[in-house]
Amino acid sequence: MEGTTKIKDLTPSSRRVNVLGKVVSIGEPKNIQTRMGEEKQVTEVVVGDETGKITLSLWGDQVDHAKQGETLYIDNGYITLVKGHMRLNVGKYGAISKGEEEVAEVNEQVDMSEKEYENRYRRYGGGGGSYRRYGGSSRGYGGRGNQDNQGDSDSD
Repeated sequence: MEGTTKIKDLTPSSRRVNVLGKVVSIGEPKNIQTRMGEEKQVTEVVVGDETGKITLSLWGDQVDHAKQGETLYIDNGYITLVKGHMRLNVGKYGAISKGEEEVAEVNEQVDMSEKEYENRYRRYGGGGGSYRRYGGSSRGYGGRGNQDNQGDSDSD
């Protein structure tokens, strides 16, 4: 398919990518609390092509598109880091559908979600763990304990 990105070519800063991948495995759905305080269901699905595999985060009923062994087409996907590891996402401006082409072979040796990346790629500030609530400062949480940073973070 023209304009598709091979899985081995994805980076932490990949945006607006089109990926064709075969479903290798489908995890159990998990309920998580988003940064906005909502509870949402996410299912991690491993997809791959001949260059490697990556974990795809599917939210809510997006998982209905994933069937073991079938090929998925992610249109306008993007990469986020979860605890420093890459995750492919569809997002509200993207789409997921059954792939028109088959991915015959998956390179299971190259796992793009295995490598841990540095803080500089994180989309949200805060040190230590990733995706802390209200982590507006890139200085981290040194010595502030488990304080909610709801106020103006520039007033430190």
